[in-house]
Amino acid sequence: MPPSATHHTLTYSDLSSLLKSLYSLQRHGIKLGLEHTYRLLESIGNPHDGLVFIHVAGTNGKGSTCAMISSMLRALGKKVGLYTSPHLLHFNERIRVDGFPISDQEIIMFMNKAEDDIMQIESTFFETTTAMALDHFKNNEVDVAVIETGLGGSLDSTNVINPVLSVITPVSLDHRDILGEDIVKIATEKAGIIKPGVPLILAEQEKKVERLFQKKADQVNSEIQIVKNSMVLDIDFDQNGCHFSFESDLYHLPLIGTHQAYNAAMAVKSVQKYDSTIKTAELQTGLKTVQWPGRLEKVDNFIYYDVAHNQAGISSVIKTIKRLYPNRPLIGLFCLKNDKEFVLIAKSFQDSMNTVYVTTDKNGLLIDSYRLWESLKNIGCKSEPVDTVSAGIARMKLKINQGGIGLIFGSHYIAEEVYKEFEISFDTGQI
Repeated sequence: MPPSATHHTLTYSDLSSLLKSLYSLQRHGIKLGLEHTYRLLESIGNPHDGLVFIHVAGTNGKGSTCAMISSMLRALGKKVGLYTSPHLLHFNERIRVDGFPISDQEIIMFMNKAEDDIMQIESTFFETTTAMALDHFKNNEVDVAVIETGLGGSLDSTNVINPVLSVITPVSLDHRDILGEDIVKIATEKAGIIKPGVPLILAEQEKKVERLFQKKADQVNSEIQIVKNSMVLDIDFDQNGCHFSFESDLYHLPLIGTHQAYNAAMAVKSVQKYDSTIKTAELQTGLKTVQWPGRLEKVDNFIYYDVAHNQAGISSVIKTIKRLYPNRPLIGLFCLKNDKEFVLIAKSFQDSMNTVYVTTDKNGLLIDSYRLWESLKNIGCKSEPVDTVSAGIARMKLKINQGGIGLIFGSHYIAEEVYKEFEISFDTGQI
C-alpha cells in the first residue's frame, strides 16, 4: 500500500499500486450479504449515519436514472453525492460530489485509513468501494447522496443505507447465476431495497414482477408510485437527444432513445417525491444538462458506442438506432463478458444487423474474439472475429463509407480503447 498521501507528492505508481491492491479484493468474489459491509463501516466510524440517501436498483437504466436524479438535484442547488458502477475509464468516476470524481489523493488516504480493517474483515472490492463512497460523502457533507446498487438489492452492500426514497427501474434477466433463474427470483432480490415506511418509485414492470413489488411495499407500509410508460407522451428523438411530455410538462434530454425518456420520467417523479417544492423549470434544467457517457454516445460520424450488455438493454439500443437511421444497414462491433446471458443477447441482435464483428479487450477481461465467434456460430448467428477493438473499428469504417451505421456495444471494458481510437478526451473532470 502506498505511503500516506499527506507526506509527499503523489506519483502515478502510488495510485497504480493502490488500485492494483483494490482490484485484487475481487478475489473474495461477490460475497452477497451485509455483515462485512457493516463491520467495515463501523471500523471507520459509520459515515453513513446521518446522511440522506436515494437508493436505486433495477436491471436496465439505473445508472442513467441516477445521473438524471443527481443532475436535477444539483439544479435545485443541493450538494449531491453520486455512487455508480462500473466506471468507463477511471475508477474515480464511481464516486462523485457535484459531478467531480473523488481525487487520487482521497482514494489513497481512505485506503491508508481502512487498509488493516479491509484485510482483517476480508472485504470485497465492492464492499470496500461502497465504504469509500459513503466516507467521501460524509467528509464532503453532501445534502443528499444518490446510490446505485451494484448487484441485486437485499444482499447488495449498498443496502446498509437507510434511504428517504427507493427507486426501482425495469427488471429483466441478468446475472441469473447469482440472483436467481427467473425474473420473479431476480425481482425478489431487487425488492430488498424497499424499506419500512420509505416511499418507492417503480418503473413499469411485467405484471408478475409488479405484483411482487406491490406485495412487498404493502408488507412494509411503503407508499408506492408506479411510473407507467403510457404516462410519457410525445416522445421524439434525433441525434442530439430526445423530447417528451410528462404530466403536462415538456422536457428535453441530451440522451437518445425512448428508453431514456422513460428513465427521465422515473427520475422526475423521484425528485418530486424527494422535494415536493421543486419547480418544473429546475427539473427541466437538470435534465437538459445531464451527462452520462457510453449511452448511445456518438463517437464519430455514423458510429455510436453503448455499454448495454443484456438482452433488454441491447434491444432498446438497436430499436433506437434503427429508428434514427431506418435506411442504413446496421454494422455491429460486439464484445462480451463471460458471465452474461449469451443466447438471449445473441437473439436480440442477430436478425437486425447486416454485419457483426466480434472482438475482445486488451486486458483479457472479456471473452476471446474467436471463442465468441465460435459460440455465435454454434447458435446460428453469423459474425466475423477481429483481434482488437481498433481492427474492428477499421473494418466498421469501411462499411460505413458504403452507407452503413455503426454500433459498438457489449461492455464498459472497451471504453478506453474506443475513446482512444476516436481521440475523444475523457478525463476525470466534472460530469
